[in-house]
Amino acid sequence: MGGSTENSAYHPTCNPWNTECVPGGSSGGSAASVAAGTAIWSLGSDTGGSIRQPASFCGVVGLKPTYGRVSRYGLVAYGSSLDQIGPVTRDVTDCANILNIIAGHDDMDSTSSAAEVPDFTKALVEDVKGLKIGLPKEYFVKGMDPEVEKAIRTAIEKYKEMGAEIVEISLPHTDYAISAYYLIAPAEAATNLQRYDGVSYGERVEGEDLVAMMTNTRTEKFGEEVKRRIVIGNYALSAGYYDAYYLKAMKVRTLVAEDYAKAFEQVDVILAPVAPTTAFKIGEMAGDPLQMYLQDACTVPLNLAGLPGISIPCGMSSKGMPIGMQLIGKALDEETIIRAAYTYEQSQEYHTKMPQLGGNNE
Repeated sequence: MGGSTENSAYHPTCNPWNTECVPGGSSGGSAASVAAGTAIWSLGSDTGGSIRQPASFCGVVGLKPTYGRVSRYGLVAYGSSLDQIGPVTRDVTDCANILNIIAGHDDMDSTSSAAEVPDFTKALVEDVKGLKIGLPKEYFVKGMDPEVEKAIRTAIEKYKEMGAEIVEISLPHTDYAISAYYLIAPAEAATNLQRYDGVSYGERVEGEDLVAMMTNTRTEKFGEEVKRRIVIGNYALSAGYYDAYYLKAMKVRTLVAEDYAKAFEQVDVILAPVAPTTAFKIGEMAGDPLQMYLQDACTVPLNLAGLPGISIPCGMSSKGMPIGMQLIGKALDEETIIRAAYTYEQSQEYHTKMPQLGGNNE
């Protein structure tokens, strides 16, 4: 768990563009492998940005589908009302092809959608003329890296050139989304991971008796960030605090979803940053979990609302690190964000760039 892949049970993953930096997370391995060319495509799980943020940090394409669009059967459950599986690929074409294969109802996942699955490759059309793209003022946060904001603003101008209509919008409850998410997600994680006992579920670490075995299993297989979130979740669900924390967070979640619903009455797609910075150094935020959580300010709201979002490369920093842009769509409307992403991608060359492994990418 977490936005850096530093807490993995298999040790930290490095960013192929600069091995001193994180690849993002929690699906940092998925993004790093595709960016490095060691995998043609991969799958990630996105609970609060864990596909989109590492895709942004590693300069690849990452799509979080609508909640329920892809089966989660086989996934180690984290936040059951938030989790979604999605593809990480080199370009939007591969993304559409993989989504065609993995989308659809699954009897093994009761939350998977029964909605008809279109052919997503038919959305690979270079055309955004007349498309209304919303810019939420709340997503261009104070403290954003100037190079990230410049890259996003440049992409906005490109969309204008290609015939899209840019509309200023407001998502007023965005500021509360992070707080709500970090009560809801840990609460669900604490409940889900009670099943991780090394017997019926999870990888086992032996002990002299049942209690020792369960203790050893959870000690070895849960990293510090996972343990932190379990503690937060159990606290939020404890007697006397449920209404004050968890219930209130669920009410905020409803308000966040309503913000999006109102915005989509005006626009077809919402454009925003993925993260406020490029990839940071390994260990840079290790002592400040709260600062790490704030990295999710632009990605978490989608999960609360169950909407689809895609991260595509839109620039490079002066230090040679990728910058990603996020396109957000209506529920079950992956086609529109794929079309918007593909149109922009084809006007640029960022998706063709590869890191020099073992070299200097500056």
